Amino acid sequence: MPKHGKKYLEARNKVDRNQYYDPAEAFNLLKEIAAASFDETVELSVKLGVNPKHADQQVRGAIVLPNGTGKEVKVIVFAKGEKAKEAEEAGADVVGAEDLAEKIQGGWLDFDVAVATPDIMGVVGKLGRILGPRGLMPNPKTGTVTFDVSRAISEIKAGKVEYRTDKAGNIHAPIGKASFAQEKLLENFYSVVEALIKAKPAAAKGQYLRSITVSTTMGPGIKINPQRAATLGKAS
Repeated sequence: MPKHGKKYLEARNKVDRNQYYDPAEAFNLLKEIAAASFDETVELSVKLGVNPKHADQQVRGAIVLPNGTGKEVKVIVFAKGEKAKEAEEAGADVVGAEDLAEKIQGGWLDFDVAVATPDIMGVVGKLGRILGPRGLMPNPKTGTVTFDVSRAISEIKAGKVEYRTDKAGNIHAPIGKASFAQEKLLENFYSVVEALIKAKPAAAKGQYLRSITVSTTMGPGIKINPQRAATLGKAS
């Protein structure tokens, strides 16, 4: 069983694991206990009342966080001709088509998000076994399969995050850095919560937001009251 370090144990002792905090209290506490030597990523985990085994209960989408993620994102674009030129001018880190696909098939995966124009998906589709399991496959539902590559790149660079239910019905998403002001973390948090509520499948029954937890890369989880999060989010 892995042993936790002194800083983690000190942080965990400040968190009441039986308490469900109001969002503002949770982020105040999160910033207080963040003690790593680097700027930790703040992660949001939400347990949804859905059964992802059914296609009509899968929750997937993307949102541009109002305050970004605090991370520099590497974007590659599959495009040709004028769209390739547009992608380069918009700030894509790597642009290509068959040549880029061959590079990835050779083991290169030094990027965070892949965008593709619809006419190149025949090339990209062959990379499904490589990109799919890593969550890197372009998808029209998240805006990464589009002819408007300039907009897609600018949104991703500005802090667009994708969310998708895993096999257990959980959503995981980065919502900023520990160095962010509490107000900025709250804004990002509510943006994701509201997006998830809007994406609630009609087939989902019972309580939808089952549990919400926030944590930093090296810190313990802090539980947030789901009902308070939903109510305050609508009021913000």
